[in-house]
Amino acid sequence: MKRSTGRLTTAVTGTALLLGSLCAPASAHAHDDGARILVFSKTAGFRHDSIPAGIAAVRELGGRSGFAVDATEDARAFTPANLRRYRAVVFLSTTGEVLDARQQKAFEQYIHHGGGYVGIHAAADTEYDWTFYGGLVGAWFKSHPAIQPARVNVEDRAHPATSHLPGTWNRTDEWYDYRSDPREKVHVLASLDESSYTGATMNGDHPIAWCQSYQGGRSFYTGGGHTEESYADPAFRAHLLGGIRYATGAAQADCRPENGYRPLFDGAAASLDGWKQAGPGTFLLDDDGTLSSTGGMGLLWYAASGFSSYSLKLDWRMAGDDNSGVFVGFPPSDDPWSAVDNGYEIQIDATDVPEKTTGSVYGFQSADLARRDRALNPPGEWNTYEIRVEGEHLRVFLNGVRINDFTNTDPARSLTDGHIGIQNHGPDDQVSFRNIRIRELPAAHAPRGH
Repeated sequence: MKRSTGRLTTAVTGTALLLGSLCAPASAHAHDDGARILVFSKTAGFRHDSIPAGIAAVRELGGRSGFAVDATEDARAFTPANLRRYRAVVFLSTTGEVLDARQQKAFEQYIHHGGGYVGIHAAADTEYDWTFYGGLVGAWFKSHPAIQPARVNVEDRAHPATSHLPGTWNRTDEWYDYRSDPREKVHVLASLDESSYTGATMNGDHPIAWCQSYQGGRSFYTGGGHTEESYADPAFRAHLLGGIRYATGAAQADCRPENGYRPLFDGAAASLDGWKQAGPGTFLLDDDGTLSSTGGMGLLWYAASGFSSYSLKLDWRMAGDDNSGVFVGFPPSDDPWSAVDNGYEIQIDATDVPEKTTGSVYGFQSADLARRDRALNPPGEWNTYEIRVEGEHLRVFLNGVRINDFTNTDPARSLTDGHIGIQNHGPDDQVSFRNIRIRELPAAHAPRGH
């Protein structure tokens, strides 16, 4: 059931539906078939009682999602020939010095050639004298207080490891403090609210799960997973599955560091105060902070201000073969056709002709389709756009991959000052949006010619 709030609507979703989505078995993905991962759980220090439960959980996730799982505590598995068999290696609560110099070199080569890494909990309490590993895991363990409940703030709700979670995730675990704050080097997926528990020492900025591209490979780390109960928790298991799928390359995500952005829409109804609906149709606001298109053709545009030099990021998802787009560089108007005629649309519709397909500057320039196809998640999964405007130069990034590079030469469509908006294309098109944010760039940094 949905209730109206002005031109927008809030959908009330029951707790049973939320729990059902978290508890449902992960569907098999064709692009996961044939993948194999290695779970490595050697310990040279403290040994977690939860390791067997963690191995069992990863095996079950693999069985449901189409990837095979090998588990070992034998470091002799770290040879170039053997590691080539695996899409990702999971360090499951490893501790201490677990690899010798030759094994370390083999693992470094594996990552350099595109291998994936997943670190769980005490993986951050491992190999303190190996600089490469410290960069790969993102931060080393420092200390922890007693096991207790805490609030986890989910910062990225498009990444496959966190897209299923609410904005605030309440759970009990052993909460690590780290020797350094990794935020400047990694993409933070979730952080701890230090006011929600006792004993934290990271001065308010406390990442607890993150991802990154690292020296040719992919890295995902979560600080959760100390307790056996974690591996029976559907939400945590889905968190692990999403991290594994990212590390193996089965799911795409923007894992570049993200700092300095401010929200234009953060999921709360109040954050829509600066927005206006132009034309027919509207967007529905669900109680999980998702805007979904209905009716049209219309445009929800940010009327509070225009922008001239900026990086705009937003997360979007199609239900099927649907149509929408993100408009930039248009003058204020309650007529959606003004944006069409005076601005540029970054298209969302993967099945249209090249100059009108996902990632294209609609009607003007196709995306690099090979790069687009490699970066694109399929219907039902979230994607992230970055649309970067500097002067008359417009670049489009899909899940962190640049797929379009366009320079405007039409004075009537100047990008140097204009508004942004999201399209509700028509009654048969269902496209959802989350987490619209912007970072304004100094005009002096705008390129002068290309």
